[in-house]
Amino acid sequence: MKAVLQRVKNARVTVDERVTGEIGQGLLVLLGVSEGDTERDADVLAAKIANLRIFSDENDKMNLSLLTIGGGMLVVSQFTLCADCRKGRRPDFFGAAKPDEAERLYLYFCERIKKEGVNTVETGEFGADMQVSLQNDGPVTIILDSGELKK
Repeated sequence: MKAVLQRVKNARVTVDERVTGEIGQGLLVLLGVSEGDTERDADVLAAKIANLRIFSDENDKMNLSLLTIGGGMLVVSQFTLCADCRKGRRPDFFGAAKPDEAERLYLYFCERIKKEGVNTVETGEFGADMQVSLQNDGPVTIILDSGELKK
């Protein structure tokens, strides 16, 4: 499972001009579910993201977590994070989980984040053509891979 985290002042996702998720200060998480990912991948990733100290304290040092600041999270499914670009010029997405399994684990991840203590968890619409807008804070962008975190 792969996640791209962006620290934001605000973020919103729309589908057909309808807002499906919106947050103020917090994290926009683009989440890719790979073939072979399990609940354990989601558990590890959720715990890491909720507690990652990437928000600034009063001394402008990254010492605070999403939980500490009481920020929100907007989670957007993005199978393209599973792209394999090693050959040719067109990425292949064979490494992405099948849609039913990917959606199940995406929803599981969202529930797991709530169990970590994040009060505001908003989502996109799985499988839809989504437009994501955000105002970066920093910018701070971090890439996580559950496979590397489980080692």
